[in-house]
Amino acid sequence: MKILVTGAAGFIGSHTAERLQSLGHEVIGVDNFCPYYSVASKEINAEALAKKGISIIKKDLRDEALSEVLPTDVDYIFHFAAQPGISTTSTFEDYLSNNILATKQLVDYALECPNLKLFVNIATSSIYGLEATFTEDVAPKPASHYGVTKLAAEQMVLQKSREQLFKACSLRLYSVIGPRERPEKMYTKLIELGIKGEAFPLYEGSDTHLRSFTYVGDIVDGIVSVVGKEDKVNGEVINLGTEVEHTTQDGIDAVAEVLGKPIAINVIPKRPGDQLRTKANIDKARRLLDYNPQTSLLEAVKAQVAWYKETFL
Repeated sequence: MKILVTGAAGFIGSHTAERLQSLGHEVIGVDNFCPYYSVASKEINAEALAKKGISIIKKDLRDEALSEVLPTDVDYIFHFAAQPGISTTSTFEDYLSNNILATKQLVDYALECPNLKLFVNIATSSIYGLEATFTEDVAPKPASHYGVTKLAAEQMVLQKSREQLFKACSLRLYSVIGPRERPEKMYTKLIELGIKGEAFPLYEGSDTHLRSFTYVGDIVDGIVSVVGKEDKVNGEVINLGTEVEHTTQDGIDAVAEVLGKPIAINVIPKRPGDQLRTKANIDKARRLLDYNPQTSLLEAVKAQVAWYKETFL
């Protein structure tokens, strides 16, 4: 099939594009190469995709008339593009523009795709709020601009499913780690600073925060498994992550173990809206998608350290 992947130069989007192509699909990527984080990192990902024959169209989804640039004969849309994470430098307008308005433009484009079998929205556990341990039918209580706008984007996509204008589902991802993780995210930052012998900035109290750290390969298994299950997943919200919980300190210790050296810590003030606990309830994903993540935290960290050294050293 012909599949459009938005945010294809990003962390999870690039892995998903590669996996879909390896399954025999024709993949078209789109990305605006936003400088929210290192454009050079995105270009490295794009180059890796190009070597496998996956082209990325440079386009901002907030632009009008997407159908004049993007092909309208696609069978699937996987929508990763977003203003990511909980940032102290991003404004509400950034989240509004990149998560809600951009998704609205993409939804309008999708309505012009006559062959569209499924619109797959990539959402986040931040939709649940400060604690994310729930089933998908629990009322969301987002505690950040990121969570609020990703919830709005999710509902905008699912609205079209309810109106029977196209089939759609939304996948709420938990903390994903592994090769190509964004440079400001925890594990890439830990690896970089650990290698340099510099202190890692740790938000006060976050060493005891609990997370479902899920290896990107396991997450991608779940994401691509929706292909061919359009009727089964239509209108559904599905959690993807791992049921295994680790503290932030466990993550720090894992990186230290793989690097073979201790990680220095610099405690900084708490970050508003940061989640205290995430534990993915994946009963629905197991039932609908036969989803079964297996990669341990240490295995994931080993893979990420190997990628970092190969790419940046």
